[in-house]
Amino acid sequence: MSLVPKHIQELKPYVAGKSKKEFKRKFGNKDSIKLASNENPLGCSPQSIQRVQNHIKNCNRYPDSSGFELRQKLSDIHDLDINNVIIGSGSEGIMSNVMRTFLSNDDKIISSMNSFIGFRVLADASGYHADWVPMKDYHYDLDGIADKIDNKTKIIYLANPDNPTGTYFTKNEFDSFMEKVPDRVLIILDEAYYEYTEGLDDYPDSMIYRYDNIITLRTFSKVYGLAGFRVGYGFAHEDLIMNLMKVKLPFEPATLSQEAALAALNDECFMRDSIVLNMDEKKLMYSFFDDNDVSYIKSATNFITLVFDDEVSNHAFCNSFLEEGVILRNLKAFGLGHCTRVTIGNSDENKIFKEAFSKVIDRVSI
Repeated sequence: MSLVPKHIQELKPYVAGKSKKEFKRKFGNKDSIKLASNENPLGCSPQSIQRVQNHIKNCNRYPDSSGFELRQKLSDIHDLDINNVIIGSGSEGIMSNVMRTFLSNDDKIISSMNSFIGFRVLADASGYHADWVPMKDYHYDLDGIADKIDNKTKIIYLANPDNPTGTYFTKNEFDSFMEKVPDRVLIILDEAYYEYTEGLDDYPDSMIYRYDNIITLRTFSKVYGLAGFRVGYGFAHEDLIMNLMKVKLPFEPATLSQEAALAALNDECFMRDSIVLNMDEKKLMYSFFDDNDVSYIKSATNFITLVFDDEVSNHAFCNSFLEEGVILRNLKAFGLGHCTRVTIGNSDENKIFKEAFSKVIDRVSI
């Protein structure tokens, strides 16, 4: 169709992990659990639910377009000026605004192959040239990315920890990398899983750095359990934020999304419970995979990526689990067709996973 640019015609659309509703459409009323999208198995904070209920009567009014209250709360928590904070419809929404704000002419993008597919879709949809650097042993090759920088490079995307591998780069690796990055290159540092890095002494928490050419993105979709509300936030130099505010849609996130996020920030007990549950259950899942000779990648997140010998075995593994009512994430769309991502659930969900595994293992070679 002549109305559609060639790069859009050739674009592969993002395909999300199966939802429970999608499962029900295919399998009827069969029970299922979803361990595919790295959602919080505890749900969301009761305070968020209560605050949403209290404000639902105001849904006839447009949201606060500046997001002042939520931005102020975030700036207070992180000891920043409000002008260093932006919010949006998920961190992907802010990524999209970054692309529209800062790319022009013959600018280039660099990131890692097999990293977050949401950014890959945004980069491909932008029409700008992108270089995708292969990973090394499922880790970002920061030296390889630095080697790709030229006078046209404008944006570099880094996810730390990474999705879908769960790996992270260290302080020393990050410091060495940033020495090679010109000030004119903007770094998108995606820290969607930041809260789960607790206890990793060599993790480079971006808030201890103050680079003028980095925008840090975080989200309420993971540890805060607000994936359905689509709220993300970012920290950056006030000049970057000022220009992003010109481009972002005027009424995002939605009113109830902002209210739910505000309440979530106040519920430290819920976040603590979420982190501890993940730590405890991840250890048990590691032990289970070790006992059953399943290869996996050590994770700094709330998921574990399993590694199979080939795509055929991985595909059979995922489909067999689906038949048992357990929704996992085949990573073929990420370019890792031999891998499956398993979200760490609560104890009951993980028990169901293990029971399904005992049935699947009789039918599938791993």
